[in-house]
Amino acid sequence: MKPDISELHQTILTTVVHSGFAPTIAALADSFGCSPKIVKNSLHELEDYHGVVLHKHNDEIWVAHPFSLAPTNFVIRGKTQEWWGNCAWCSLGIATLVGDEVQITTTVGANDKQVTIEVAGKEISRPDLLVHFPTPMSRIWDNVIYSCSMMLVFETEGQINRWCSIHNVAKGDIKRLDTLYPFAAEWYGRHLDPNWRKWTVSEARVLMDRHGFSGPIWSLPNDKGRF
Repeated sequence: MKPDISELHQTILTTVVHSGFAPTIAALADSFGCSPKIVKNSLHELEDYHGVVLHKHNDEIWVAHPFSLAPTNFVIRGKTQEWWGNCAWCSLGIATLVGDEVQITTTVGANDKQVTIEVAGKEISRPDLLVHFPTPMSRIWDNVIYSCSMMLVFETEGQINRWCSIHNVAKGDIKRLDTLYPFAAEWYGRHLDPNWRKWTVSEARVLMDRHGFSGPIWSLPNDKGRF
């Protein structure tokens, strides 16, 4: 039987939450009682739907937002498990999904100064930290791995200015962590639902507007597709 992509997505994310790693194609084939070829086809449908990112050489799962299945600059630790987040936004989404007290460890501007963020329910220990968004949301899926890797944590706007100058990156929008957290919680809050579906572009625009995320970086086209 061919897996429904919502059910497939839930199976993948539930496995990651509980084990820290994604199910293999073989494991998914066993779970759904179908062939690996059918699973691969369904995974590619899910990738086209922006539900996962697959390894190009073997079709195994590389990213299932908000989780990365490869090391990143964001480590999220719970009481018994740990995960990698693709970016600051994703890491706060993971904190929401795992539903436990977690510790997010990252570095300022992906450099050498380490910072730790404690998350417990709706409370975060470093609400003053800043997250820089250099990539316009309308272009984020051009290369989502790169786009996520650039959403980094800083302590001051001066650090962001210096980082952009050093790395020749156009300065984008800046959000405080206590502004980003409720947005990330709503954005990723239903990702474990059995009937999960991606936000449409219009739904994403409404959600961004509701949280005060406006300006050129957050502008989205009038598109009927999924974000």
